[in-house]
Amino acid sequence: MLERGLRVLLVASECQPLAKAGGLGDVVAALGKALARRGHEVRVVLPLYGWIDPERVAARLVGPLRVPMGTGDEGAAVWSARLDGGVETVLLEHRRFYDRPQIYGDPGGDDAWRFGFLSRAALEIALEAPDVPDVVHAHDWPSAPATAYLAHLRESRAPLAGTASVLTIHNLEYQGRFAAAAWPYLGLPAEELASERFEDLGGLNLLKGGIASADALATVSPTHAREMLTPPGGHGLEPFLAARAADTTGILNGVDDELWNPETDALLPRRYSVHDLRGKSACKRALQERLGLEPRADVPLFGIVSRFAPQKGLDLLIAALPPLLEQGEAQLVVQGSGDAGLESFFRELAGRHPRRAAARIGYSEEMAHAIHGGADFFLMPSRYEPCGLGQMYALRYGTLPIVRATGGLADTVVDAASPGGDGTGLTFTAPTPDALGAALRRAVECWYVRPSLIARLRRRAMAQRFSWDAAAARYEAVYAAALAKRGRHGVRRSDTVSGAAAG
Repeated sequence: MLERGLRVLLVASECQPLAKAGGLGDVVAALGKALARRGHEVRVVLPLYGWIDPERVAARLVGPLRVPMGTGDEGAAVWSARLDGGVETVLLEHRRFYDRPQIYGDPGGDDAWRFGFLSRAALEIALEAPDVPDVVHAHDWPSAPATAYLAHLRESRAPLAGTASVLTIHNLEYQGRFAAAAWPYLGLPAEELASERFEDLGGLNLLKGGIASADALATVSPTHAREMLTPPGGHGLEPFLAARAADTTGILNGVDDELWNPETDALLPRRYSVHDLRGKSACKRALQERLGLEPRADVPLFGIVSRFAPQKGLDLLIAALPPLLEQGEAQLVVQGSGDAGLESFFRELAGRHPRRAAARIGYSEEMAHAIHGGADFFLMPSRYEPCGLGQMYALRYGTLPIVRATGGLADTVVDAASPGGDGTGLTFTAPTPDALGAALRRAVECWYVRPSLIARLRRRAMAQRFSWDAAAARYEAVYAAALAKRGRHGVRRSDTVSGAAAG
């Protein structure tokens, strides 16, 4: 058990509100705030991307930083900003690496260099702080190498000898696979280029190397922690994850109630609660009118907010969805981008049914809130979903999720036909158009034939709470286990911990 507030360094490629490509940005920001509320001293290390203006976030220039990489020292600058929840965000400025219009996948193909640098620089930032962190917590492949750097720096940099490492795996499909040409730049010892560590079919796998070195591992739901030990859930890493199963914990992500709460959401045209759903009806009508749909309260409105990627299973809708629109039994609003074929499908669907379907290609936070608030059902037919946040937001907003029972979706949504009478949405099992089509048909039939069931499901859905405080408490247990590996049992309060951190 932890006996004092810890110094925790979160290292990530995304963190809201500064940088977000997906749920990772939400999770890092919310976890940092939750840990700070529980009395820990939290810092986030994040690249200073080109769109982040230090002055606009009231950042102060801390100073220059020299980072020893395998091919020589790299220079950078360090900025510090205090964001929501009192969490310090350390911004790493390196114009060649980060002054770009996107987070990942530059045509230059240098992400291994960019995020290897982030991982190594985070430890130099840790060493230059008045007190080194107790825990370095890396997130997904972009910062996974930090665990390997830390394992080797403990031997030469005494202040890090007692620092533990934790790696959270958010999405196993993205592992940071690169050509071996980046290896000399990373500067890790030669023994790290082994098949059980960073080497992967003649190239590099940054996540795999991080898994091998971390003192403790976490993933983002209990069901996914089991799924990733077997194919296809492990995406080729299942043998290595199975070897670390005893060190792995599945921790369900939470929902930031300050941002996602229909009772206080300033992005909704009208707020509402489980006790007064008139505001939800107003949100539905406003969304229909805004997108040119027929403003009908009696027709169910299906919503999608998603990346258009194979993982998300949206291609299953190509056969399952059009009949409902053609027969006038439902409406659809979708926001997302990615796969060109899916973008075309949703555009064409909206073109054929302009009063029944609308597609917005791209992403807007305001539109995401509008869809969660205004839709009646929320579609997440994912082939796999480590945790998922969209379905949790939907539950909070009384927008009944229709999900495939996998990963975090299985952990958070209970089918309407549950024998325990505790249903909160609709689920299906097989990743097929027929199975999804049957779930859609069941939703429509419930809407028209069993409105009292819809009302009960909505009340139970809105009563669900996915607390970041609960998730942070479970991470504390992971931190304690990681620290025990460093010989630190029952960490005690010290004079170097600030009053704010001590809580």
